[in-house]
Amino acid sequence: MRRIAIGCDHRGFALKQPIMPFLQTLGHSYQDFGSYDTVPVDYPDIARKVGEAVASGSCDCGILICSTGIGMCIAANKIKGVRAALCHNAFEAQRARSHNDANVLCLSGENTDAGSALEIVEPFLATDFEGGRHVQRVDKIRALETKID
Repeated sequence: MRRIAIGCDHRGFALKQPIMPFLQTLGHSYQDFGSYDTVPVDYPDIARKVGEAVASGSCDCGILICSTGIGMCIAANKIKGVRAALCHNAFEAQRARSHNDANVLCLSGENTDAGSALEIVEPFLATDFEGGRHVQRVDKIRALETKID
């Protein structure tokens, strides 16, 4: 069972709705960081909340949804300890976890239907990091988070 931080902007609100009960069906718990309706909000604010919950360890992983998923992904990846991946299908979600140890899944609220979203979320949450040769690569990603003079 994973503790999942979930958030969206106003353009991702509709897609977030079927994901939350699906998480519970899979046996996971979640914390909803908003948006709670379709009133316009700034997606970096939501990405920050979800990213900080994941980076701090209060949540095991996160799900972010905006219009394209791109803005959320960019914003979340600015937070040290977050490896956010924009995924369009189950293969990308599985590979993001197994090879990149991604801990935040980003989705497009306008280009992903509910059924497809659930097909992406499930392998993201079910897949573990493979380790092995990928550890060195993820370590190099972590090293990018440190200031280089």
